[in-house]
Amino acid sequence: MSKEQPGAADSVSVDSAIARTARRDVVTLGTVVAAMVLLISTGSSVVDNAIASLEGHGTQPDNLLATTFLLNIALIVFGWRRYKDLVGEVKERRNAEEQARILAETDPLTGCLNRRSAGPVTDRLIAEASARGEVVAFLMLDLDNFKQVNDLHGHAAGDALLKEASRRIARRLPNGGQLARIGGDEFACIVPFTASQQETVERLAEDLIKVVAEPVSFGDLTLETTISVGVTRSDSDGDRHSAQDLLHMADIAMYQAKKNGRNRHFWFEASMESELRFRSELETGIRRGVATGEFVPYYEKQIDLATGDLVGFEMLARWNSPTLGVISPDLFIPIAEEIGVIAQLSESLIAKALIDAKTWDPQLTLSVNISPVQLRDPWFAQKLLKLLVEANFPPSRFEIEITESSLHENIGLVRSMITSLKNQGIRVSLDDFGTGYSSLSQLRSLPFDRIKIDRSFVTTLPGNKESATIVKSIAALGKGLGLPITVEGVENEEVLRELNRFGTFKVQGYLYGHPEPADRTAEELAQLNLLLDVSAACASKDEGDEDNAIRAAG
Repeated sequence: MSKEQPGAADSVSVDSAIARTARRDVVTLGTVVAAMVLLISTGSSVVDNAIASLEGHGTQPDNLLATTFLLNIALIVFGWRRYKDLVGEVKERRNAEEQARILAETDPLTGCLNRRSAGPVTDRLIAEASARGEVVAFLMLDLDNFKQVNDLHGHAAGDALLKEASRRIARRLPNGGQLARIGGDEFACIVPFTASQQETVERLAEDLIKVVAEPVSFGDLTLETTISVGVTRSDSDGDRHSAQDLLHMADIAMYQAKKNGRNRHFWFEASMESELRFRSELETGIRRGVATGEFVPYYEKQIDLATGDLVGFEMLARWNSPTLGVISPDLFIPIAEEIGVIAQLSESLIAKALIDAKTWDPQLTLSVNISPVQLRDPWFAQKLLKLLVEANFPPSRFEIEITESSLHENIGLVRSMITSLKNQGIRVSLDDFGTGYSSLSQLRSLPFDRIKIDRSFVTTLPGNKESATIVKSIAALGKGLGLPITVEGVENEEVLRELNRFGTFKVQGYLYGHPEPADRTAEELAQLNLLLDVSAACASKDEGDEDNAIRAAG
C-alpha cells in the first residue's frame, strides 16, 4: 500500500488557497469597519447641515465632508458585498476540499475505501484496537472467475456484480469494521475483535462466502459468483503487524483458498509463504527452461494386448531442471498453462519428438497430449501441420490426445480443428474417457479415431466391481462405435488378466516399463531391430552421455 496520505498534495494546495482567502477576508472586513467609523464621525455634521440647509436656515454642508460621507457609504456597501463573496468563496473551497478528500479515499464504483486509503485506516484501527486490548482481523476477498462475467456479459454486468457484492459485504460487517476495494475484483475487510474470540471472524468469513454466492439480477440476466477469502490477524505469530504486512499475509492465504478449490477461506500460515516463494521460483524456472531447452520428451511404450507387440509410444514431458533435477509434468504443466507458456513448451517438445520418431520403425506411432489451452488457439492445427512438414514426419504415424473436459470449452472450434487435422491424415484420440461429461452424440459428431480409458478406472480393476463395469461398458461402447481403445495404467499382471476379459486393447503402463528418454528408447528399439538409423541413435546416446559427464564434472 502507498505510504502517502490520501490527497495530501491536494489538501495542502487547498489549505494554502483558503489561508490566502482568509487574509483577504480580514483586510476587507477591516476596511468596512474603518469606513463605518469614519461615516459615524463625519456623518452627523454633514447630515445636520444638509437638513438645516433644506429648511432654509444654516449653511450648506462642506463639499469635502459631503463627498467623504458619500464615499464612505459606497465603500461600506462595496466592502460588505465583497466580504460576503469572500465568505462564500471560502465555503466553496472547503466543500471542494471535502469532495477531493472523498474522491482520494473512496472507490468511485462501490463507495467503499480504496487501496490508497485502506493502509492508513488499517493502521489506525490496529492502534485503536490495541488501546482497547483487541486485535484486528484482515480479510482479503477475491471474486472467483470474475473475468468470465465481464467477457460473457460485458463490463456493465461486471460493475453491477461488484456493486452488489460490496453492498452485501458491507451489510455483514460488525460495528467498527471497514471495507476497501483493493483491486479490480478484490476487497479487504478490516474488523476489530476480541483476541480470544477468533470464531467470530470464522463466522464472518463463512457468512460473507454465503451471501456473495447468492444470485444477482441484472436486466434479464442472473449473475453468479463466489469468493475466495484469505484471513490473518494483527497479532499473528505474536507480533504486531502493519497494514502492509496484513495485506501481504491475507493475499497469500487467499491464494491458498483459490488453489484449493475456491469458494472457501484459509487462515494465513507461515508455511504458505514458503510455498508461494517456491511457486514463484518454479514460474521463473519454467520460463527460463522453455527458452533454454530444459524440457525434453520421454517415451512410454504402447503394446497391442492381442499380440504383445510394441506398436508405438506416447510422448510424456519431463523437465531437466539444473537445480531440481528431473521433474514430472504433474508439477509444471498446470503452472505453464497458468503463466501462458504451455503452447511454446508443447510445440518445442513435439518438434524434438518428431525428430526422434523419424528413426523408429515406420510401423511405430507417436502420440502426444494436447493442452486444453492450445485448443483455444484457432491456428493450432496449422502450427501442428507446420511442425510435421518441417520434420518431414508422416501424419499417418502421428496421433494427438484431447482430454474429454476440453470439449466443453468451445465445441465448435474443437470440431473444426479435429476435422482439419484428420483431413491431413493425423489421428485424434479422446483421452481420459469417463472422467468428463461427453455424451454419445458428441462421440458420434466428433470424428475421433480412438478412445482412451482413464487410468483411475484401470488401476482399481482387481476387486472393484464398479471399475470393472465401467471398463466393460466403455469397451462395448467402443466396439459399437467402431472406435479402438487404449488403456493406460496397466501396472501388474492382475490388471492385465482383468482386461483380457473385456476385449482387445492397446495398453500402456509400468508393467511394460517406465517412460524413458530418447537415447534409452533408441537403445531398446535397436535391440528389437525397430530402429532405422542405429548410428544416429548411438550418436544421440553418446551426446547424451557426454552432456551428463560434463554436467557431473561441473
